Amino acid sequence: MPQPVLTVVVPMFDEEDVLPLFVQRLRPVVDGLGVPYEVLVVDDGSRDRTPILLQQHRHTWPELRVLRLRANAGHQAAISAGLARSRGDYAVTIDADLQDPPELIGQMLQLARDEQLDVVYGARSDRSTDSAFKRVTARGYYDTMRRLGADHGPRHAGDYRLMSRATVDAVNALPEHHRVLRLVVPQFGFPSGVLTYRREERAAGRSKYPLSKMLRLAVDSITGASIAPLRLATWTGVLGFVVAMLLLIYALVGYVVGLTVPGWASTIVIVTFVGGTQLLCLGILGEYVGRMYTAQLARPTYYVAHDSADLASGQPQAPGQQAQP
Repeated sequence: MPQPVLTVVVPMFDEEDVLPLFVQRLRPVVDGLGVPYEVLVVDDGSRDRTPILLQQHRHTWPELRVLRLRANAGHQAAISAGLARSRGDYAVTIDADLQDPPELIGQMLQLARDEQLDVVYGARSDRSTDSAFKRVTARGYYDTMRRLGADHGPRHAGDYRLMSRATVDAVNALPEHHRVLRLVVPQFGFPSGVLTYRREERAAGRSKYPLSKMLRLAVDSITGASIAPLRLATWTGVLGFVVAMLLLIYALVGYVVGLTVPGWASTIVIVTFVGGTQLLCLGILGEYVGRMYTAQLARPTYYVAHDSADLASGQPQAPGQQAQP
């Protein structure tokens, strides 16, 4: 098989109901692109007939690869596993539920090539097929991420996107484990474009994203992309220290003017001073922990697109070459 130009990464978990429909929709699209491709399905520890159906499709679809994980690792981890094993010059990540149309892949690839883009996002312009609860929680999620300064991508852009090899290499080089790709990829700041589409209902089966997983995604997003919770501890500590000092002054004034009972002023002074000092120290510790966390992420401060010296010397260009902070 020739070196693929495109890799389509598809995370799957218990998708036996929708898998035949997904293959029927996806294969004509990628066959019609006119470029070598591979479809890399990441079986995220499915417990139903998904692995059996995938092996059956492999007999008639040579471009289909199956990467089976030993245990269910989660949606984001499955996507990361697929990107790590992808071989194409471009990689598209898409779910199997057909809520995101595979027919958009050709436009994504064309746009990336025509405008030399590293990322093409698929953004949902119409979510009327989602439940009211889903729309409200999604809006709250994206609004929260933007207020925390963690979301730099197009609004309502999920995990349906096309990435260049340089972008995929940059993602694979990140050391963090619980990364949320819809937040990480826009933070690179690579040249990008957007294609909008109407989000459809799930073609078959049931959602693999119940409320518990949605909450886990939100927690991973907040803690993985922002130190706002630690900064909140800092300001809480400072505020607590200020309040404690005000109470200390109040107790001393009350003692001087004789408005207190014996022992009250000394008790208040000791409690507020110790409590205020503890809260202030907690805030300072929060600042240092935040700086340690940022350093532990080890995200590069820049990425090299090309070096004219390498081009002049005829050395091969290293896509996604990066410098560590």
